[in-house]
Amino acid sequence: MFLHFGVNTFTDREWGDGRESPAIFNPVNLDARQWARSARAGGFRTVILTAKHHDGFCLWPSGTTDHTVAKSPFRGGSGDVVREMVDACRAEGLRPGLYLSPWDRNNPAYGNSALYNDLYSDQLTELLTRYGPLAEVWFDGANGEGPNGKKQVYDWPRTFAIVRRHQPGAVIFSDAGPDVRWCGNENGAAGDPNWSTVDSSIVTYPGASGDGIIDALQHGHPAGTVWKPAECDTSIRPGWFYHPAENTKVRTVDDLVDLYHLSVGRNAKLLLNVPPTRDGLLHDTDVARLTAFRSQLNTLKEPNVSTGSESTWKVTGARTAELEMTLARPETVTAARMEEDITKGQIVARYSLLGGDSGAWQPLLTGTTIGFARLQRFAPMKVRRLKLVIEDAIDVPERVSLTV
Repeated sequence: MFLHFGVNTFTDREWGDGRESPAIFNPVNLDARQWARSARAGGFRTVILTAKHHDGFCLWPSGTTDHTVAKSPFRGGSGDVVREMVDACRAEGLRPGLYLSPWDRNNPAYGNSALYNDLYSDQLTELLTRYGPLAEVWFDGANGEGPNGKKQVYDWPRTFAIVRRHQPGAVIFSDAGPDVRWCGNENGAAGDPNWSTVDSSIVTYPGASGDGIIDALQHGHPAGTVWKPAECDTSIRPGWFYHPAENTKVRTVDDLVDLYHLSVGRNAKLLLNVPPTRDGLLHDTDVARLTAFRSQLNTLKEPNVSTGSESTWKVTGARTAELEMTLARPETVTAARMEEDITKGQIVARYSLLGGDSGAWQPLLTGTTIGFARLQRFAPMKVRRLKLVIEDAIDVPERVSLTV
């Protein structure tokens, strides 16, 4: 889960210009434990906070700038939102992550590339060394001109090296990875097909532009030499920050379930933004949707009619195979989950699922890539037997797991 929070929350804007006064930041009822409880109720396992967005306002008392919570009325000037979020996550059994915007519209050093890269490295080091282990460190390629009219040139190798040094267990996200890649849109939908391997010569650094980049992010590449699975970021509301006018525009439960199938169900991870309000709480509507979303997903997973089934796996060619499953009794099926053993790579390129009782096989669904997980729904059909046909692969297919 993503938490977009900062001065924009109080100005009702999406992108601040860096001229906001820290005095406006005062979430008097901030309760990070409420954030974490809500995330856990929704089934999320990691929570990522915007420690600094493009406006440059730092949600921790940084020694690199005065544009921080230390100059705000929050907690009498002694507050630290990052600390409260990290502690809340650990108390609720969640993993904390942080986003540090490379673009800074407040700091006068921005645009003086060497000077700002030093400052950014110092900010990143503060976040990576003060708060204990982090699960994910999140970057984007947002970039603009500094006060001197010059475009800032980021030192990404240095930035990634700092994360590796101080948080070796953290996953690094950006357009270009190096660990997890952006899915190429902010709609929360992975591509179809979606390979976890990518051609690293196409997307070379965060924020890169040019022909083929969005396609490469959406779909990966079957012959890619680097493993960078996709992460799908989107918001539960039209905007990323909280806006009172959007209280009636929160995604419905059905929409969230569809979103899950378009992200997790396509071999990706879902990063759903749920923005805290000016009080420092997640809105009641958002919290209710998260809880109902989890409940609906649980309903979809039960009953698992595969329990007690018998199955056989047979390689039928250099790039083909079949999995046949016989259920314990005839059952009406409406959805399937397929999984590859990704410790052996991602291999399947095209498949179909057939069902039958005592007569001829009937088509249930078709698909392209599987990877870690592929979830698909289809028209209800009563079956006793199922056949998953691997029609094409990039190597000899390994056994695929099937659950219905």
